[in-house]
Amino acid sequence: MVPFDEQLRRLVTEACGHKPGSPQRQKLLTQIIRLTASRLWRETTPYYQDALQQTWLYFCRNVCEGLTGQIYDPNYGSVVTWLNAYLRRRLQDFYLNQNREQATTVPQRIRQSTSGEISEAIDPIDNLPASPQAPPILEDLEIWAQTDSNGELRGIYIKGRPDVNCQVLILRRLPPEVSWRELSEEFGLSIPTLSSFYQRQCLPRLRKFAELEGLL
Repeated sequence: MVPFDEQLRRLVTEACGHKPGSPQRQKLLTQIIRLTASRLWRETTPYYQDALQQTWLYFCRNVCEGLTGQIYDPNYGSVVTWLNAYLRRRLQDFYLNQNREQATTVPQRIRQSTSGEISEAIDPIDNLPASPQAPPILEDLEIWAQTDSNGELRGIYIKGRPDVNCQVLILRRLPPEVSWRELSEEFGLSIPTLSSFYQRQCLPRLRKFAELEGLL
């Protein structure tokens, strides 16, 4: 029986032997994701799903071509080790950003109560640089969100703001993803409000579709 890490190395070699965007490569990348998903680091932090999504994007972009980072090198460790290292760095980034938000928004809210200002200054969550083209494995997600055949995504929105719904946020957060800071400025809503709604309402639906389609 072929050891698990060796099996993954062979799949990566085979996937990278096909052209970017080809059905053959997409099928193999999906197979690798399925095999590795259950072996990745897990925790119950509210931003875990966001970090995991970024990890899969990083995998698709860099396992063969190194579009946004260092290309995967099997000589330095297994695929699981490589992905876990990246996932933990993203989780640490989210943790640090959350702490910065709390440190900056609380004093600002105190100032608002004395001055009557309604604007809110928040330290933004910086996002990974995005490639200009979405990895082929995410094309189905984009089509699903754009089509929204049953209207579910458009029907789930922040209270009083039907323009800020799951369809809009999912499409804006797929690569090339728009930063939370830009979305906050565009919609006039705080980053915690947008991020919390996205994690509670939108990500579970996106993940359910991806799992049903075998993309995760």
